[in-house]
Amino acid sequence: MSAAAAPAAMGSGKELANPPTDGISNLRFSNHSNNLLVSSWDKTVRLYDADANVLKGEFVHPGPVLDCCFHDDSSGFSAGADHTVRRLVFSSDKEDVLGRHDGPVRCVEYSYAAGQVITGSWDKTVKCWDPRGVSGPERTLVGTYSQPERVYSLSLVGNRLVVATAGRHVNIYDLRNMSQPEQKRDSSLKYQTRCVRCFPNGTGYALSSVEGRVSMEFFDLSEAAQSKKYAFKCHRKSEAGRDTVYPVNAIAFHPIYGTFATGGCDGFVNVWDGINKKRLYQYSKYASSIAALSFSKDGHLLAVASSYTYEEGEKSHEPDAIFIRTVNEVEVKPKPKALAAPQ
Repeated sequence: MSAAAAPAAMGSGKELANPPTDGISNLRFSNHSNNLLVSSWDKTVRLYDADANVLKGEFVHPGPVLDCCFHDDSSGFSAGADHTVRRLVFSSDKEDVLGRHDGPVRCVEYSYAAGQVITGSWDKTVKCWDPRGVSGPERTLVGTYSQPERVYSLSLVGNRLVVATAGRHVNIYDLRNMSQPEQKRDSSLKYQTRCVRCFPNGTGYALSSVEGRVSMEFFDLSEAAQSKKYAFKCHRKSEAGRDTVYPVNAIAFHPIYGTFATGGCDGFVNVWDGINKKRLYQYSKYASSIAALSFSKDGHLLAVASSYTYEEGEKSHEPDAIFIRTVNEVEVKPKPKALAAPQ
């Protein structure tokens, strides 16, 4: 990736009031509004109106919450370290247990294509749930699918599900036939996977590692498609001939342009044009690690979680904070390639 002349945007954005009081595990914008759902190690899931900067609701769980997602603007789901998958109803502040894993639940996604909730756990399984099921978890469980290792990250696009686990494994499924993976892969990166996110156009996925790299992968196994895959270095610092390499915790694709933002433990958010292999933008440094990122449905806002991720163990750190940035087109729109001058 070329990063020569990426301009930096000043300012962090608007800071949300009443942030979580411990590490932020994820944040997500709604597909229907500028509501923002945030999960945290402080055992809460919080619902914000990002436009009005108002905390609209809060759910307190028995243990840390490792992920959350929207169902629609009236409800969502959470993944708990207490092994539970919960459904949250925003209007009534009510919640119920959708189901359980045998270990902490690391990831939760809602598939609009399948009408199912997909969860990934450190118990080395992925489970699919039908939230319309009644009479308890037995009725809601659609299936349990063994994984080679603990699940670290999940991503959906259409009927495709990408599961990234410990041991650098990647399993790719078709949600219409979960009996076995369509493809079993290993990460192209040498170090532990931190995040996987599917391209909005459905052709592949971006995967990041703890070692300051992102790989761009394609589902199509033809030689022509596979020849397009590549990896690039990012979130690194070179001082006095010494390289410091940071984990890349978060990847978020812009819903309109298909460009993407990455967030790292260096406190930086970078925006990339994956097709033209260029860095478009770098936002000015945040006070702490970037734990999570999410673009709003129209791509006009970017939510940034500045939250220490304990990569250096227990130490004093800046308070956890959520910032809402207004995104300017110049930061996320691919720049047309310059045409060669006629001879």
